[in-house]
Amino acid sequence: MHTDFFFHPALIFFLGMCVLPFLRGITQKIFMLAVPATAVALVGMLPSHGSFWHCQCGDFSLVFGRIDRMSMVFANVFTIMAIIGTIYGLHLKDYRQHLAAWGYVGSALGCVFAGDYLTLFLFWEGLMITSVCLVWMRRTKESINAGFRYFLVHTAGGLSLLAGIFLLYFSTGDLSFTAIDPDNANLAAYLILAGFLLNAAVPPLHAWLPDAYGSATVVGSVFMCAYTTKTAVYTLARAFAGFDILVPLGVIMALYGVVYAVLENDARRLLSYHIISQVGYMVAGIGIGTAMAINGACAHAYAHILYKALLFMGVGAVLEVTGRSKFSELGGLWKYMPWSFVFTLVGGLSISAFPLFSGFVSKSMVVAGAWQSHIMWAALGLTLASAGTFLHTGLKVPYFIWFWKKEPPFEPPKGEAPFNMLVAMGIAAFMCIFLGVCPQALYNMLPYPVDYHPYTPTHIMESYQILLFTMLGFFLLVKKLSPEPLIGLDLDWFYRKGAGIFMAFCRNVLARVEKGFVMDLHDKFVLPALAVFASFSYWHDRRVVDGIIDGSACKTMILGNYLRGVMQPGIISRYLAAMLTVIAAAVFLTVVLT
Repeated sequence: MHTDFFFHPALIFFLGMCVLPFLRGITQKIFMLAVPATAVALVGMLPSHGSFWHCQCGDFSLVFGRIDRMSMVFANVFTIMAIIGTIYGLHLKDYRQHLAAWGYVGSALGCVFAGDYLTLFLFWEGLMITSVCLVWMRRTKESINAGFRYFLVHTAGGLSLLAGIFLLYFSTGDLSFTAIDPDNANLAAYLILAGFLLNAAVPPLHAWLPDAYGSATVVGSVFMCAYTTKTAVYTLARAFAGFDILVPLGVIMALYGVVYAVLENDARRLLSYHIISQVGYMVAGIGIGTAMAINGACAHAYAHILYKALLFMGVGAVLEVTGRSKFSELGGLWKYMPWSFVFTLVGGLSISAFPLFSGFVSKSMVVAGAWQSHIMWAALGLTLASAGTFLHTGLKVPYFIWFWKKEPPFEPPKGEAPFNMLVAMGIAAFMCIFLGVCPQALYNMLPYPVDYHPYTPTHIMESYQILLFTMLGFFLLVKKLSPEPLIGLDLDWFYRKGAGIFMAFCRNVLARVEKGFVMDLHDKFVLPALAVFASFSYWHDRRVVDGIIDGSACKTMILGNYLRGVMQPGIISRYLAAMLTVIAAAVFLTVVLT
């Protein structure tokens, strides 16, 4: 639908946040469904391109509504995911999680439609504030600590972004959020890039992701897996397409996330590590910078939001019902939670790029872009990472949660997950299959015209070969892959230890220096100087200030006593009578003498 009408979809969520606390019961549930549904309909009514809602703020021109094909593909999937996530959390009695989630979605949409860097920064910080609330709302010691680390890391990223924005303005006088030329990139560009890369969880700036997503609330992790990293992907595609440095970073992400996911014992942390891997495909595609690669990055972001959310919903359903998310504590659940198993399996097949599932039609576009650009090592690295994806998410997750043991190692659950959770998983599963069967529905939304056909005999055979050999290797080595309740060390170990060393330095070195040298200087010089100053102030107060005040008061008292005597009752009338007598006598003498 092509019109000139524009109403910012983010406002739907922000207004909904203001109304939701005042509703109760069935009215609240209906309203919770109506808000994201209205946002989806609104996105469908927006024009295909244009610039709207300009605001002049001093010397800065802000644009809140820049629309083109790239922004529309992300806005579409962000609002669809808002419906799925809201339905998934419909059973919650704590509506504050929905307030944080809606603020999170609204901030992501604000970033997508931002036409300048200041507007982008405003909503970028909103992403951080609202998402950290979803971590803290779990109210465990682990989540509180993870939330603080998440907050500090993203504050550092926001400061880098803000510094880059100001340097960009001082050097160019323009804050338009447009593509940056790789050949003319300066310090401002790289500071902005660093801020974006942190939100994309590029190693070594990635440890916040499994730390926070694995500690968030069940509903919070579903929302978080969809927005922060994908908003970063959007900003990278918008501003840094064709930056060569992104290609190796993306391939490293793809392989790094796979390795740590294979080693992880906690299901939600495994899925979090694999977000790093999947975002690596998108970052590499953006670095390649061709139309095919950019289309692949956007298509894969769209598909990834849906199947990754489906996987988090499946694991979240297990956590909701059993209170457990570690593989070593699970197993044998398939007959107790069959629908959750089926939906989680669909997510695993989608992320593993099985034919007829969404990952098959999106991930391969990035790899094809690498082949077309003759970046062979990148294409091979991404293909290898794809095999690892099937190993841990397509096989490890369903096997060790649902089939590893004949019976759960705890009292079996009495039933399935809440009905609303199953409905949300069903919608996401349908979308994963629909996009796999009808890829053109996705391709028609992409930024550039698509000339790519995923269902070629060569591509299908290559995919089945990788998947079948990976499956064979898994079942041959399944005992070696059995989960153990161990703690995995990541690069965050360095800054955690570094923070401990810094605090020890403050306590043992700086504190002693302050107590010894600084306090000694204080006692020998500062205190005597303060004593001299105090003595002088006392002398000045007693001799100068008090003398002036007392003298003035004495003179004022004398004048007051004189005036009081003069102004006594009857005195003035006698003075007037005497004056009139003198005047009358003077007049009489003047008349007589003349």
